[in-house]
Order: sequence, then C-alpha cells, then structure tokens
Amino acid sequence: MRVDLLSREYPPEVYGGAGVHMEYLARELRKLADVRVRCFGAERAEPGVSAYRVPDGLAGVNAALQVLGVDLEMAAACEGADVVHSHTWYANFAGHVAKLLHGVPHVVTTHSLEPLRPWKAEQLGGGYAISSWAERTALLDADAVIAVSEGMRRDVLTAYPEIAPERVSVIHNGIDTAEYAPDPATHVLEKHGIDPRRPYVVFVGRITRQKGLVHLLHAARSIDPGAQLVLCAGAPDTPEIAAEVTELVRGLGRDGVFWIREMLPKPEVIQLLTHAAVFVCPSVYEPMGIVNLEAMACETAVVATATGGIPEVVADGETGLLVPIDQGPDGTPDDPGRFAADLAERVNALLGDPARALAMGRAGRARVVEHFSWERVARRTADLYATLRS
Repeated sequence: MRVDLLSREYPPEVYGGAGVHMEYLARELRKLADVRVRCFGAERAEPGVSAYRVPDGLAGVNAALQVLGVDLEMAAACEGADVVHSHTWYANFAGHVAKLLHGVPHVVTTHSLEPLRPWKAEQLGGGYAISSWAERTALLDADAVIAVSEGMRRDVLTAYPEIAPERVSVIHNGIDTAEYAPDPATHVLEKHGIDPRRPYVVFVGRITRQKGLVHLLHAARSIDPGAQLVLCAGAPDTPEIAAEVTELVRGLGRDGVFWIREMLPKPEVIQLLTHAAVFVCPSVYEPMGIVNLEAMACETAVVATATGGIPEVVADGETGLLVPIDQGPDGTPDDPGRFAADLAERVNALLGDPARALAMGRAGRARVVEHFSWERVARRTADLYATLRS
C-alpha cells in the first residue's frame, strides 16, 4: 500500500506539533507501508520526501493563496497513491484535490481547527477566510477524520456537525521515549546562563495567542522570585504580539529571566526540560499538546491548562497540575486575572514541594512510556487505512 503524507511541516522545517507528528508518524509507517512525504519548503535529502515551493506566479500575494498554489502541485504528484493523508489546513486542500483527481481515499488528521482559532485573522487577514474554507471543504468530504484527542473529536463534531460521528476516530499523538529521556548534563543550561543549582520554570512554544505565553508572563509576577524563568519562545505570529511579549518580559521586574528566541535543537530542549522544576503549558487552545508529552518523558512535572486534549495527557495530581479555565468563543479566558493567578498558584505549589514535583515527573515518564508510543500510533493509523480500501 502506498500512502502519501501531506503537510506543510517536515524536518528540518518544523515549528509546531504537526511537524513533530509528521516526523515520527512517517518513520513508523514506513515499517508498514510505502510512504511518500510531500511537504512545503526547501528540497529535502531524505529518500521518499518531496518538497514544494510557492509557484513563481504567486510570489508576493496573500499567504493563503500561496498555500493553495503549493497544494495544487502536491495534489498532482499524488498520482499512484492508494491513500492520501493530510495534516492541517495548509495541506488539507491538497488532499481533497488529490482525492477528486486520482479517486483515492483522503484521511485528515486534525491537529487544530480554524473556527477555534479566530485570532488567526490577526495574522492572515482575508486569508483566514480562505484557510477556513479549505479546512471545511476537506473535512466534510474526507473519507476519515483522525482527532488527536477525545477533546479534539468533540471539537470536530461541534464545529462541523455535518460530519457523521462514525467517520471521526481518536488516535492520540505519540512520543519517542528513547529520544526524549532525562539528560543529566548541564552544559546547555550553562551556555544560556541558567544556574543549574537554582530551580527554574520553563515554557517551550511559539509566540501565538494559542500558546498563552502572555498569560504566563502575567502569572510570573506572582511566581516565587527564587525561581528562574526560562522562555524558549520564538516565531511570533505578528509584530503586535511580539511587541506585547517584549514589553511584558521587560516589565517583570525579577532576575533570572532567560528568553531564548531561536529554535533550539532537540537535544538542547531535552536538557532544558530535564532540569526544570516545572514545565508550564498555559495554552488557551490545545487539541493535545505534544510538548506536554515531551516534558513528561524527561521526568518533569507539568502545570497545564485544563483545555482541549491536555487532560487526556496530564493526569491531574499524578503527573502534574491542571489549571481550570472558563473561555469565551475566541478562547480568551473570561477572567484573565483569575487564570494567571491560578497558574502562579499551581507553579508555586510544585516549586514549594520539590519531592512532590520529582514524584510527578517520574510518574509522567511512566505514563508516556505505557500509553503514547509512536509504534502504537502508526499501527492504528495503518489499520484505519485498511478499512478504507476494503
């Protein structure tokens, strides 16, 4: 069986969870099928991977139109596939066109949903209407939809009630626990000026409304001043949110704040996660949140928002602490001050009880080893493909 995986992101051009998912899903699926990866960007040296750039005639136009141009070239190249499987709206249109053009089943994995990310209009302008149309068109006509969590499945059926529930399956994201494992070395900390003898709280994520960094920075004013704060945060969605985050960091009025703006290699991130007293995921929208699995695999306690699929990953009181949130239609906390205070309270609870945090970290790794292997993800995905070809 030949499977064409379609995505904007694929290593080394990875900036979010969908790209991480693609890397490991492709690796494990190759053990079960003939896998071709089609992605955006620069040419890749990896066999079986083809990359596509924006067509020359679309240079300088709205970014959403450029995406559709790439999608058409990807769809044309899917001739001969038995199944096409697209990831995120960036590639959903390619999968939809390939289905129509080549008469093959189209599977969509939903890592997020455009109707639940209205702040994207701030970034894309009129392109947000195009991204929403592309996602909706593909999902309504897909032969199968994979949700990365039960929370994501509920969101799919709420946002797109036209989709029959039996067409939406839950296959959680996975984690490579051989790669993501505790690293006792401290040279990365020292390289960035972080004191290994002093506890620190770490955030890893893009600067976007979705990831909730702004709320963490408000919470940081109340986090134990004896702790350091490490922000692995880059790739801002807009100049406006970049300026807002910069101003909040400047206004913290505490020492031991380290803002790492470049995307770090995985080994460096793993070391930073390993030595953190607490990993914080303040997202206001998170279908699952692979980064929580990464932190747990490194034996680090997690404080995370009780939203989307996060409660399916972080066992409250066992592998970390969940922060309640009441949200409006745009995902913004109804009471941002309360949300920030609750974040700080839970972070401080673990900073003040290192033995509890260590026990949660060990329990977190045990949980991901048992429940979230990529081998399991790939097998379930291949089994789903088989039902569409029978």
